[in-house]
Amino acid sequence: MGILKSMQHDGASVSHSVSFLLGALLPTLLLFFLASDRVSEQLSSISSFSAHQLTNLSTHGSAAEKEESFPGLAELLPKVATDDGMVIITSVNAAFAAPGSLLDLFRGSFRDGEGIAHLLNHTLIVALDPSAMARCGAVHPHCYHLEVVAANVSSASRIMTKSYLEIVWVKLSLQQRVLELGYNYLFTDVDILWFRNPFRHINLYADMAVSTDRFKGDTESLTNWPNTGFYYVRSTNRTVEMLRQWRAARLRFPPDHDQFIFDKIKVELADGELQIKFVFLDPVSFDGFCQRHSKIDTVCTMHANCCIGLENKVHDLKNVANDWKNYMNLTLPERRTSKNRWTIPAQCAASMRKGPRHRK
Repeated sequence: MGILKSMQHDGASVSHSVSFLLGALLPTLLLFFLASDRVSEQLSSISSFSAHQLTNLSTHGSAAEKEESFPGLAELLPKVATDDGMVIITSVNAAFAAPGSLLDLFRGSFRDGEGIAHLLNHTLIVALDPSAMARCGAVHPHCYHLEVVAANVSSASRIMTKSYLEIVWVKLSLQQRVLELGYNYLFTDVDILWFRNPFRHINLYADMAVSTDRFKGDTESLTNWPNTGFYYVRSTNRTVEMLRQWRAARLRFPPDHDQFIFDKIKVELADGELQIKFVFLDPVSFDGFCQRHSKIDTVCTMHANCCIGLENKVHDLKNVANDWKNYMNLTLPERRTSKNRWTIPAQCAASMRKGPRHRK
C-alpha cells in the first residue's frame, strides 16, 4: 500500500506538473502565432494551412453576418484562387461590361500578352448590376454579383459623383471579406491592360504593393503618390484591420474617393500600431497615362489613369492595345532595333485639360 500510495502521489505530482507546464505554454504559443504575421507567411507549411483554413481573429461581426453580406463568395473563391491562395479581382458595371468596352479590352490584353492568358482563370470579375452580371457570365468563368445601393451604378459614372463614390467604397468591403477568408488578392481596375506577368515584379512579402501616379524613385518612400487602381494585399490580421481602418477613415474626411483617403492615412498605417509595410510599384513596369515612363519591351501593365470619360479611355486604350499587337508581330531582332513607342493618349490628355484634375 505504501508503494501504491507513493506511486499515486508521484503520478499526481507529474500530472500537476504537466498541467502547469501546458497551462503556461499554451498562452505563449497563442501569442506567438498571433504576433508573427510576417514570419508565418514565409513558412510554407504554415502559409499553406492558413491560406484557406484560418479566418481573421480581429474582425468585427459574426461569420453568419458576413456571409449574409456576401452570399456565395466563400464558395466561389476556392474555384478562382491559385494554388497558393491568390485571387485577381476587378469590377465592372453595365457600361464597362458592354461589348467593345473596357471589359473586352481588359480580357483581350491577357490573351494577347506574354504567357498570361492562364491568369484569367484566377480572375474574379465583380459585377455591380444585373446587366453587368449577365454580360460577365457570357464571356468569363468567374463572376460575382455585388449589389450596390446607389442610384444609376450601371452608367459610366463621372468621378466624384454619388454613384461613383458608392462603387469605390463598396468594393473595399468585398476586398476586406476576401482577406478575412484567408486569400491574398491583387485588385486591378478594368481600365488597365496587362501585357506581362506582374507577380514577377511585385514584392509578395510586403503587406501591400500599390501602383503610383507619381513615383519618386524609392519603392518604400511614403512620399510617392499612390494609385489604388492596382494593388496587391497579403491576407494577415494586420491587413484586415488596415482595410477596416481605410474604410472607417471615410468619415474623417470630406466625401472623397478611396485613393485620396488612402493617401491621407498611409503614414499612420505604416508608422502606427499596425506597422504596415508598403511597397510602391515602379512605373517602368506598372505604367499609366499619368507618367508614361515605360518601354514596350519592359512594361507589365498600362493604366488609363489621368483620363476623364469612358469614351476617351476606350479610344486611347485601343491605341495601346494596337501598339502592343504591332510589337508582338515583330521578330526578336526587329524588337531590339525598332523604335517601339506608345501612341500618345491624346483624348485622355485633352479630357484632363477640360475637366477637374482627378487622377483616378
